[in-house]
Amino acid sequence: MPKSRIRKKADYTPPPSSSKQATAIKLNSRGWVAPVMLAMFIIGLAWIVVFYVTDGSLPINALHNWNIVVGFGFIAAGFGVSTQWK
Repeated sequence: MPKSRIRKKADYTPPPSSSKQATAIKLNSRGWVAPVMLAMFIIGLAWIVVFYVTDGSLPINALHNWNIVVGFGFIAAGFGVSTQWK
């Protein structure tokens, strides 16, 4: 018995006007992510290191051991910013 022909459907191509605008906006708006992310990581690490090196008298003496939480908060904010990186 002969085989029937397989018909190939035409590939879908999205309209050119809307896709070009969306990609141009996405490519140009993410330049701030890497510097802010690295700055948050470095500030958080420096905050914790300064706290331990000065035996708790710096960066903010009134916070006592909560300075560690502040340092890790900066690091966590850096990870939060890193989710925007493409």
